[in-house]
Amino acid sequence: MLYHLESHGLRLPGRLIAYGWMGVDLFFVLSGYLIGWQLLRPWALGTPPAWRPWWTQFMLRRALRILPAYGTVLALYVLLPASREAELMRPLWQFLTFTINVLPGAPEARAFSHAWSLCVEEHFYLLLPPVAWWLARRPAAGKTVAMALGVLLGGMLLRAWLWRQELAPLQGQGAYVGRFIALIYMPSPVRLDGLLMGVVLAVVRGFRPAWWAALMARGALLLGVGMAGLALAMWLLRGVPDFAGIVFGYPLLSCSLACVLAGCLSEQSWPGRWRVPGAAALATLAFSLYLTHKQVYHALDAYLGDALGGSPVLVFCLYNGAALLAAAALYWLVERPGLRLRTRLLAPVPVQGLQPSA
Repeated sequence: MLYHLESHGLRLPGRLIAYGWMGVDLFFVLSGYLIGWQLLRPWALGTPPAWRPWWTQFMLRRALRILPAYGTVLALYVLLPASREAELMRPLWQFLTFTINVLPGAPEARAFSHAWSLCVEEHFYLLLPPVAWWLARRPAAGKTVAMALGVLLGGMLLRAWLWRQELAPLQGQGAYVGRFIALIYMPSPVRLDGLLMGVVLAVVRGFRPAWWAALMARGALLLGVGMAGLALAMWLLRGVPDFAGIVFGYPLLSCSLACVLAGCLSEQSWPGRWRVPGAAALATLAFSLYLTHKQVYHALDAYLGDALGGSPVLVFCLYNGAALLAAAALYWLVERPGLRLRTRLLAPVPVQGLQPSA
């Protein structure tokens, strides 16, 4: 949000705000860990589920978590064009099919463009369950490591090929940035690094408890290694990345963020010991904030004009305060009822080989 707020008048010291886009990669790592653990937990506990109810409940859980709020905001974008942060928008069917990040489109069609990361997430929901089922039914360390390395190296090779074929000839030209965003920054096949690293953490937690305990005993070290790797990744990915940043920067960034996440999960590091006031509320509103903040910023721009005089403090407080109010309204009116419906609809998944009691 701070990264997007920079274009609305927020100015902060230094250049850290220019790396605000890395928050998406942190989200991917966190999502990979949480969703991976949710899917793999039955096998880790020795209660392998039956495929159909397991898959059905997972997809229903994700649908009731995402679609009510997403559909509401998408309807506002379509029915109230004045609410858009940009005049032009991709075709509606691309938003309904979660394909705006993999299909070509006009560079000017930027309204609700931040939904690209949700498209990556949706593709992850489709891909992970069958892969997890295949790996967990006959678990083997070699098979799991080979799959993880295949995804990691496959993404690196694909980005390297795309850079040489499409981006290298455009270096120094204005078209480079647009092609970089369309081919490297948004498409799901080249953005799996963060999700993969999160899933790897979930696998270690569930199937290598001794390794996980060793990691949790070294939380401060993990945090330090993660921050050092993050600094190097920021250097590789500065500005519009070149070949080294595109090929090696994203895996390094994701691995570093995974170390930071593991460090924060450990009570041996200060983030793992401290409870930040308000963090739980922000986490609750995170999805609604993600969906609505650009519309809120645009509305304030239209209403206030230059009234704030470029004051960073006023811009930060007013814009983010309004975004929180809008997110709270969306959460209480739409998202929370969907979550409550999910709780009522979903029953425990039957364990494979066991029959439910009468």
